[in-house]
Amino acid sequence: MLLLTNERLPLARLLQFIELGEEIAHDCAKTQVALTQDPGMTHFLQGQARQELLHARTFHTAINWIAPKHLGPSPFSQPFAQYQRLIASALDRGDLYETILAEQVMLEGLGEVTLKKLEKGLLKRQAPFQRLRRMFLQQEEAHHGFGLRLLERAIVQRTISTQSLQIRAQDYIGLVESMIRTGQELLVEINEDPDWYLTEFQKTLPDLIKDSPAFAVV
Repeated sequence: MLLLTNERLPLARLLQFIELGEEIAHDCAKTQVALTQDPGMTHFLQGQARQELLHARTFHTAINWIAPKHLGPSPFSQPFAQYQRLIASALDRGDLYETILAEQVMLEGLGEVTLKKLEKGLLKRQAPFQRLRRMFLQQEEAHHGFGLRLLERAIVQRTISTQSLQIRAQDYIGLVESMIRTGQELLVEINEDPDWYLTEFQKTLPDLIKDSPAFAVV
């Protein structure tokens, strides 16, 4: 892999950002299984939990290879921890659709955007395991698509209220923006524009969120 010495720490930080998201996704999907009686949904969530665990472990291994001694504490810990607490609260209440919005729609949407951008840089640097990386991205896209379809079906069937989802979405969107802003210096250091990530993340949101009066484009 063609990686300059001064690129190692920023790349490891970016992978750490992704790893934190994968860990939350694994914990959420694993717990979501208990909130549904639908066999198809159960099967999908069990598969997602396994996939997210593999993703997290793989990124952790890559981080240790790229920057084994110089990484230190994650600068992203606080907004990710807050995000996880919000999801945990929804799980405790048994609010499956809020967790779908928070994890499969928003967090997976952010992960999809980040992985696609990362992949472009890794290809330029002739990074190994291209097939594995492509599989991870396809799985992220599948998780995101699953969440979008599920919410759309629930709204059509009047299982959930669009207004309630719009209200709850505000807190999660705010924390996603905090995640990106926390990594602003890192992104600038590797010639990335934080606003691009915010814009691309917002494009992944369903219309029911973007059409909300409270939704404001950054």
